Amino acid sequence: MDTPPPTTEHTEPTEADVIAFEQQLGRPPRGLRAIAHRCPCGRPDVVETAPRLPDGTPFPTLYYLTCPRAASAIGTLEAEGVMKEMQARLATDPELAAAYRAAHEDYIARRDAVEVLRGFPSAGGMPDRVKCLHVLVGHSLAAGPGVNPLGDEALAMLPEWWRKGPCVSGCAEDGESGEGAR
Repeated sequence: MDTPPPTTEHTEPTEADVIAFEQQLGRPPRGLRAIAHRCPCGRPDVVETAPRLPDGTPFPTLYYLTCPRAASAIGTLEAEGVMKEMQARLATDPELAAAYRAAHEDYIARRDAVEVLRGFPSAGGMPDRVKCLHVLVGHSLAAGPGVNPLGDEALAMLPEWWRKGPCVSGCAEDGESGEGAR
């Protein structure tokens, strides 16, 4: 990636954000708490979800990537074996393993600040495995650079998914969501 997406503040979801989410994922949001990151086009690309869904079901994935273009590009990285390579490095690089454990602890602390889910893992395979780059990139986008080393690496490998314009149309045009890209 030539230019990483800018860091954005967590914001309350607007009606336009909910519409964008529904268009991105083809369903209404469940447990939506905040927009954790916005694509440079202004639409949500990572949402923060409640650790427990409205029906009481535990949902330990705090940061959920919603942009279909970013998700597709991450799926390509996964198919190319990036997770396997990262997993191998975790086993042989103690500094990387320590940084990844710190990312896990950050994720748990952020989730616990909302609601403690005792006995539930963080997400993405942390702290010992690389299981889902979507979660790791979502964490990197939501928390900012330097928090999740493998999320940051995967993010750097992605194309600039926002360059072709918004991934969905008819909502939040040109930053009308109230919180455009920063």
